[in-house]
Amino acid sequence: MSTHSHTPSPADSDDHGDAQDFWENHYAAREQIWSGRVNAPLAGFAAALPPGRALDLGCGEGGDAAHLAGLGWQVTAVDISSLALARTRARVEAAGVADRVTTERHDLSRSFPAGSFGLISAQYLQAPFEFSRPAIFRRAAAALTVGGVLFIVDHGAPPPWAKDHHAHHHFPGPREVYDGIGLDPAGYRAERLASPEREATGPDGVTGTLVDNVIAIRRLA
Repeated sequence: MSTHSHTPSPADSDDHGDAQDFWENHYAAREQIWSGRVNAPLAGFAAALPPGRALDLGCGEGGDAAHLAGLGWQVTAVDISSLALARTRARVEAAGVADRVTTERHDLSRSFPAGSFGLISAQYLQAPFEFSRPAIFRRAAAALTVGGVLFIVDHGAPPPWAKDHHAHHHFPGPREVYDGIGLDPAGYRAERLASPEREATGPDGVTGTLVDNVIAIRRLA
């Protein structure tokens, strides 16, 4: 679900019962869904970190994984969609960093990659149906090395061109997202809870202001 600035709305699917089917159908709808570029908040955040092992949750078509690998990270890229993972492999191959990226298919509500990581990225890990985000983020926090960071970027509000699709959807703020994870303050610290705005162009060339939630959580012990 990475490298994008749009969460599919309920209008995008008639059946939300099977998450894997939903995302396979979503990616099958077009040869390329996302821009292919790294998500800007992640690029800015990762630039200041020494590379190590990174985990990309909901890697989409691999733009973030390719960028991190290019910085020297050893990346595990995870998605529920096998088609998304195939595109990620093609993307990192084209970028010349395939030796630093491993792909794994997981329904994160049911399974999670093994190992520990200095950076875990969850860029727009959202969907138009309910799934266990707080539990996923708790597992991610537990998979951090001491000193490692869980870096979450969410949609903080519906895009101006799709408000009707999200009329009944609650977009929690960064503090609400962080508090909902339920981490022990003796072991974790929220280093950034912010809602920056950015200008973007949506479908049909409509421009508007988008709100992101940015949550950076460091493991202390």
